[in-house]
Amino acid sequence: MNLEFYKSQALLKQKEHKKFLDGLKKKSPKNLDYIVQETHDQVFEKIDCLQCANCCKTTGPLFTLKDVERIAKHLKMKVADFEEKFLRTDEDQDLVLQNLPCWFLNEDNTCSIYEIRPKACREFPHTDRKKIYQINHLTIQNTVVCPAAFEFVEKLKKNLE
Repeated sequence: MNLEFYKSQALLKQKEHKKFLDGLKKKSPKNLDYIVQETHDQVFEKIDCLQCANCCKTTGPLFTLKDVERIAKHLKMKVADFEEKFLRTDEDQDLVLQNLPCWFLNEDNTCSIYEIRPKACREFPHTDRKKIYQINHLTIQNTVVCPAAFEFVEKLKKNLE
């Protein structure tokens, strides 16, 4: 998977993608949620996250308190110890990873805590969300990081023609 190609394409098409997604916000088709889910499924039939894992290598998830408690318990750690070892509070006061790539990313791009991974990881790249137009800014950001998010926006444009 050529990540540089996808990143450059996403940056080139950012304005076009923003205009398209903003159009969905202004006037969304009646069956948009269905089309979004169908498009998401089509994209992930062709793209295998294990061939990429760019999200885990370059962007960290936000950790909710529930995430922290669940993962710390799984690792048999105290919450405070887990936070001290792996997390930091960012400028928005969110809990995020201290370092990238993600500590839990294995060499084969699998996740060592996959079954209990943070909510943000489970939902990434958020392309199967209802009312997708509510997260346009996030979708645009994700196209630069995630080839599937880029392909999703491109395919959604075609599916809505």
